[in-house]
Amino acid sequence: MTVVEFGMLLVTGTAESCSTGGHVFHLDRGVVTSILLASLLLTGGCGKPANDDKADVVIMDARIFTLDDEQPWAEAAAIKDGRFVYVGDKSGSGEWIGATTRIIAAEDHLVLPGFIDTHVHPVSGGGYATALSLDTFGTVDDWLVAIEDYAAANTERPVLFGYGFLASTFGPEGPLRQQIDAIVPDKPVLIMDEGFHGAWANTAALEALNITQDTPDPVPGFSYYKRDANGDATGYLLEGTAGMAMEALDVITEDVVVEGTGIVIDIMNRYGVTAAFDAGVISEGAGVKAILDRLEADDELTLRLVGSYRPAGTDEADVAVANAKRWAETIKGENYHYRMLKIMDDGTVEGRTAAMFEDYQGEPGNSGETVFTEAQMTSMISGAAAENIDVHVHALGERAIHETLNAIEAARAANPDTGSRFTICHIQVIADQDLDRFAELDVIAQSTPLWASYDEYGEQFVSEDQFDRYWRFASLKKRGVRLTFGSDYPASGAGTLGLSPVMQIEIGRTRQYAGEPDAPIQPRESERLDIETLVRGFTIDAAWQLRMEDDIGSIEVGKYGDLTMLDQDIFTADPHTIHETKVLLTLLGGEVVYASN
Repeated sequence: MTVVEFGMLLVTGTAESCSTGGHVFHLDRGVVTSILLASLLLTGGCGKPANDDKADVVIMDARIFTLDDEQPWAEAAAIKDGRFVYVGDKSGSGEWIGATTRIIAAEDHLVLPGFIDTHVHPVSGGGYATALSLDTFGTVDDWLVAIEDYAAANTERPVLFGYGFLASTFGPEGPLRQQIDAIVPDKPVLIMDEGFHGAWANTAALEALNITQDTPDPVPGFSYYKRDANGDATGYLLEGTAGMAMEALDVITEDVVVEGTGIVIDIMNRYGVTAAFDAGVISEGAGVKAILDRLEADDELTLRLVGSYRPAGTDEADVAVANAKRWAETIKGENYHYRMLKIMDDGTVEGRTAAMFEDYQGEPGNSGETVFTEAQMTSMISGAAAENIDVHVHALGERAIHETLNAIEAARAANPDTGSRFTICHIQVIADQDLDRFAELDVIAQSTPLWASYDEYGEQFVSEDQFDRYWRFASLKKRGVRLTFGSDYPASGAGTLGLSPVMQIEIGRTRQYAGEPDAPIQPRESERLDIETLVRGFTIDAAWQLRMEDDIGSIEVGKYGDLTMLDQDIFTADPHTIHETKVLLTLLGGEVVYASN
């Protein structure tokens, strides 16, 4: 038997002795690296084949929270051919151990199913993995210093590109081109906001884009160029104009995206994530497939990915269902399948583009806009229901949520036997009358708990009543609504840290800034969630949203051997320390995709 002490893990690989006595090797902790660990895990005994009925991997001495209602807790699990073949007590796992079985002694650490991110943009976000990442909660001066430093370190780049500023920090007028001009006047600079619903450009970028007083706004009041009293663009681009600028300045190439997506996936594995929903890319399907096929060929697509087709705007509403169906038939591989319809129906509170029932504070006449009319929403969702296509709708504001529920209600009435599953994501401000409708219409409520800390920046734009109706997670849970959670990376507002489910779980529990027990609590305190509900939202309920509940989301016999091991028990830890939890090990189908040093 080979014994390796690895950080807080004890990893053992069984081996039949090649002589009359067994051999035990003790390695100093500092000698072992993650690469060596993976090598040891893959090593058997003295070259003898394992019995066909024995497991490839056995994990024991663990506190396994299975998410299986019939057996919530277990001590051991065995994996063979990528799937769990045993889950139970330690004594029962012995019969699964053969000559080449890899044994992981968990030393009573908490083991959970692999986390599932139910709203993330790993491919689109891959384009930003090497870009400038601003501290969302920094000051304008902080951001300007970061831009100046990035420019000095990247003199060879023809365009400087980044993301992460919080638009509300600038006040109602938003960012100004002259602020960047003062430090980078000689080349285009384009910085996306933290939600990727707006951009900050300098004069050189506006000139490269040929934005003049005569340039029309694609959708006045929603997708537009902010202008000063003279009609000149201020450098603040909202919604579609920001995406158009990214494309026109050619800041993202296929090679950049392939490299960056690989980086994002590695980070997700490091945080214990083994599956995800790609919430939409505005790209031709062939381009998405080429990127994912390259990653898969290089064994870098180390998570199970369900994706979606997203119509770019109203001109694609009539073909949205046909395009989603075409993607489902063609954009798929061994570990990915783009088979849902994603609809973005409004913007953000920070950009004052989320669709509300009342005007934003200090902006008479502006209550935000929906991208699509309710009739268009009904047509697309009913069309998807007729084809049994699952639908995922971005709706942040109360009016956008209300109209989306209306469209889903109409779709269910027109297609009573549909197998489609409907998700409304983000759900920042929900009207009282719509809480029950989530349950009545069997709509999944998806969101990002990270955002449920106190919104001191966005508070200025909404009424007190609206602020008290932020992130109504517990109210939805009480009504039996299925809750699912994700990062929305790269729009999480926390850079790659937003990809951490344990960070999200802490804030979902406290509704405060991570690690700050004295921080203000985001109203209402009664909307705090318990840890188990939050874990379910990243595991078994998340699997339901992805229509993969038969394969992932819980540790049960027959499901894929996806799991993560944590260095502290998040059920018993001080809630304000949960963000400090480290992932020790992540398995995908029984294979190591991350191991801590």
